Amino acid sequence: MTVAQHYRTNLRLALPVMLGQLGHITAGVADSVMVGQLGTHPLAAVALANSIVTVFMLFGIGAAFGLTPLVANADGKGRRLLQGSLFFHGFYTHLALGVGLFGLSAGMVPLLQFLGQDPRVTDITGPYMLLIALSVVPFMAFLSLKQFAEGLSQTKVAMAVSIICNLINVGLNYIFIFGKLGVQPMGLVGAGYATLISRTLMALGMGWYVFRHKRFKPYGLRLFGNRFRRKVARRILQVGLPTGLQLIFEVSAFSLAAVFAGMIGAEALAAHQIAINIASVSYMAVTGLGAAATVRIGNRIGKRDPENLRLAGLTIFRMAVVWMAFTGLIIFLFRHALAGFYTDEPAVSALAAKMLLIAVVFQLSDGIQAVALGALRGFTDVRIPTAITFTAYWLLTLPAAYMLSLHSPLGAIGIWYALAGGLTVSAVWLTLRFNGLVRAFSANKHRSAVVKNPEVTG
Repeated sequence: MTVAQHYRTNLRLALPVMLGQLGHITAGVADSVMVGQLGTHPLAAVALANSIVTVFMLFGIGAAFGLTPLVANADGKGRRLLQGSLFFHGFYTHLALGVGLFGLSAGMVPLLQFLGQDPRVTDITGPYMLLIALSVVPFMAFLSLKQFAEGLSQTKVAMAVSIICNLINVGLNYIFIFGKLGVQPMGLVGAGYATLISRTLMALGMGWYVFRHKRFKPYGLRLFGNRFRRKVARRILQVGLPTGLQLIFEVSAFSLAAVFAGMIGAEALAAHQIAINIASVSYMAVTGLGAAATVRIGNRIGKRDPENLRLAGLTIFRMAVVWMAFTGLIIFLFRHALAGFYTDEPAVSALAAKMLLIAVVFQLSDGIQAVALGALRGFTDVRIPTAITFTAYWLLTLPAAYMLSLHSPLGAIGIWYALAGGLTVSAVWLTLRFNGLVRAFSANKHRSAVVKNPEVTG
């Protein structure tokens, strides 16, 4: 393949995922913007609830990501029966995990009062938090179906389902939060119901596609009648659970940063939520490139093709750098206007704009580490990257965020300096790891060719 062909293939795989991810984050932005019209305390409640539930949900997302490289690798080898087995075991493993994550999230509700937050925030957080926690269950079903399809390089329908259902979420927000079309105003809880309904529709829509479309008929996909084999489920979890931990370490750093901001005050927490919401738009989009990297690398490994593996990785990294540089420039130029969309309170808006200025700095690091993690998943290399993310975010970022925010004059801004440092450390380390694996794979392929081909040795 030529370099231009690699760019086209990357874009064909990544663009639908990027648009789908933007659909997810747009729904989150809509939640925050609409709830923000109710006041600072409801907006802070959204920040608090999501900072906790997102940690559990991201673990589930990471676990579902583990299915994609296994499917992509089997696709490169042409093993359709294995792919059908991976689908069956992945679906039920991920659904059970979703139920468990709901239980853990719900169990956190009684503990909100011990997090040192403003009582006016914690008093209204619980009901909303329970609803978005419950929505994790259908979301895990959707993800299992989506990641299987992505492993076969089928990304467009998942994008369409995500965008349509998230638009439904926005519409339901408007109806439920403010009380339209004869519905009584529900306020913050209405946003929770909208999220639950839209995620259930996502699972149903993706299920209809996977089971009805002729593209998937050769794999004999079904949810009943197969014997559950622990060996297959264990292999899925061996890749998925460390990937979930990677996301946990990163996202929990941002979530605990929200807790630190809340300890400073409701205004700091609201500003942090606004800045995170805006910065997440570019990050969630670049995870589409990470997903494409997983598929491209996993498929090339299955085909034993080191040269195209190297080019696939190189071109995806370049695309990530260009995207994050572009979005960083947009944030820099329009940071005050963007923050103003969320709140009419000048102090909150001004603080959020200062946080966004720092976010511009770590855009490149954030994009590079996201793609590096996706590329390493293509190698099913998850343990070392998990150790890297643990070190970067828990051993370095969190202590720095705590000290700079609560024990220095920087206050809430100190949190963002710490986040920038952690992302940069992670990006450098993960990129070095990926480059090392590419060199090792190429060397092993060459040695195998020398042994197997007597003309080479002669």
